[in-house]
Amino acid sequence: MAAWFHELMDTDERDLAKLLPALPILVELGISRHITATAEALGIPQSTVSRTLARAAEVVGTPLLLRKGRGVELTPAALALIPRASEALDQIREGLALARQESGQQFGRIQVAFQHTFGEVALPILIRAFALEHPGVTFDLQQGSRAFCLDLLTTGSADLALVAPPPAPSRTMGSEVLYSEPLKLVVPASHPLAGSSGIRLDAVRDEPFVMLEPGYGMHSIVQSLCQSAGFRPRVAFQGQDLHTVRGLVSAGLGLAVAPQQKFESRTLNPGGLGWCEVDILWPSAHRDVGLVWRNRSDGSAQATRFRDMVLAEGRELLGAAQP
Repeated sequence: MAAWFHELMDTDERDLAKLLPALPILVELGISRHITATAEALGIPQSTVSRTLARAAEVVGTPLLLRKGRGVELTPAALALIPRASEALDQIREGLALARQESGQQFGRIQVAFQHTFGEVALPILIRAFALEHPGVTFDLQQGSRAFCLDLLTTGSADLALVAPPPAPSRTMGSEVLYSEPLKLVVPASHPLAGSSGIRLDAVRDEPFVMLEPGYGMHSIVQSLCQSAGFRPRVAFQGQDLHTVRGLVSAGLGLAVAPQQKFESRTLNPGGLGWCEVDILWPSAHRDVGLVWRNRSDGSAQATRFRDMVLAEGRELLGAAQP
């Protein structure tokens, strides 16, 4: 009795394995009633449709269609099978969507563009917090100027961008400020202002400035800040990252306005180079740092999760890291 039952079960399994590939074809055939139209809709050769239906008919034990002119007529057996096949496919699609969603919670790739200055502290803190809950997710990181980051976002080469200042929200782009950080006047360690408790920015209007190149967020911020102080900065040198800017200041080649440095020595080194940060008492000197994303419903699920975490927890995480 047991051997007969197992043999019957094995036969059913073999029949199902033969029948399953025919289900999408049967359902589409029930809609189009034409083999050629069915093949085109599914993107498979017409011969594949015919062979698959023939194998399905062998499993069922009776023909599933009869030719009628240029089309086909479904047999009663096919008409009985098609609704159940359609229901089965709907269940499989739902299961597949759930499986992909579950997989997406554990794996995936997020593309983030960011300005150079956020690679030391801000971005690593955010990624670490996300990775604790999603260890299987990987990040593609691209750094550059503010304009470069926003271009990557616009063209779809990045899911998110961390920039300063973030652009105003629009129909196509969303943005939100995460924190604001003070800006300091950076002077050579040998400068008379080194060690000062603070200065008005217009007190150094006649000094040469070292700045980032146009396209970098700090370039426009410093230009605007100097304009608020009543002067246009005399630019002696321009660079592509703040390490270079501070190095040029250390060599006595000008002054700079920059975010407070966090992990680097500022005193004179054996080569005679060094720099100091001085508080800017007027005008108010700070920059807003924010997250930017594209307003699209078909975006990466993991990127959306990362964005939501940053917006919910980023202020607290980054606020604790501020000096």
